[in-house]
Amino acid sequence: MRQLKAILSAVVLAGLAASAARADTGKVALTFDDLPALTLLPDQPYVNYLNEMLLRGLKRHRLPAIGFVNESKLDEIDRRQQIANLEKWLDAGMNLGNHTFSHEDPKTLGAAGYVQDIAKGEPVTRSLLQKHGKSLGWFRHPYLETGFPEPVKRQIDGWLAGHGYRIAPVTIDADDWEFAEPYDDAIARHDEFRRKRIKQQYLNYTERTIAWYQDASNGLFGRQIAFVMLLHATRLNADSIDDLARILKRRKLKGVTLEEAMKDPAYRLRDPYVGPDGIDWMERWAKEMHKDLPWDSWQDPPAQIAQEYDRTNNDRR
Repeated sequence: MRQLKAILSAVVLAGLAASAARADTGKVALTFDDLPALTLLPDQPYVNYLNEMLLRGLKRHRLPAIGFVNESKLDEIDRRQQIANLEKWLDAGMNLGNHTFSHEDPKTLGAAGYVQDIAKGEPVTRSLLQKHGKSLGWFRHPYLETGFPEPVKRQIDGWLAGHGYRIAPVTIDADDWEFAEPYDDAIARHDEFRRKRIKQQYLNYTERTIAWYQDASNGLFGRQIAFVMLLHATRLNADSIDDLARILKRRKLKGVTLEEAMKDPAYRLRDPYVGPDGIDWMERWAKEMHKDLPWDSWQDPPAQIAQEYDRTNNDRR
């Protein structure tokens, strides 16, 4: 009997240890929108530099990533060099997906125009992937707007499924785009104090926001799901990649591929949302599950950043 109790205790302790290990290591897939770059500065060396530094940082920290391409950006500066930047992502072992050609939304284009824009955004990305033995299979909606009213969403979803695409959801969104263009502006104005201040505000906000999504995940699922984090291909993220890696480590999140994150059962849930706004999947699932998210603890980006963004690029949706 004593021996049996000892065996049972060992089994229980082993189970608790395994549970603790699982709890201590979460997963996150990093996804970067608006390749080759989201920037205020249409300068090819600037774009080349941010891609190079971003990819070096991702490789240095062994963080897999996928970049979502707007092929309209290829002709905004030097097409040959812009395509070379996409190829650098694949050479670095990263993946690429489709983010439409022009970064427009279904409200603007309608269902038929929107799927045409998706198809128009394929040729270069598909060709580069094929050269690297990969296929084009991931799609990210600009602004996270998935179609409204329901027949529009249904038509878009049907086209994507029929053409072999999976939608890349978002379960962490720290609004990095709102910090990125003021950061570009600070660099352009050689304002080093402002540049450093924006970067620190961004990092503080990002860590706080990741913690909020982890809390939201616990509330919805009683556990930490494998997250999919929305970022953008910006100079801010290139300059912050070491700090972002440290934040993920502090939040006990290990970088995984999008394919790996999407194995989490949470992503089998239906996306019930049909509306004009772009919202992340935590909010969509909360509606489906009739649960509340911890909005009382949510914080928007600092008012100072919002004001700076509106001064540099008054395109808020």
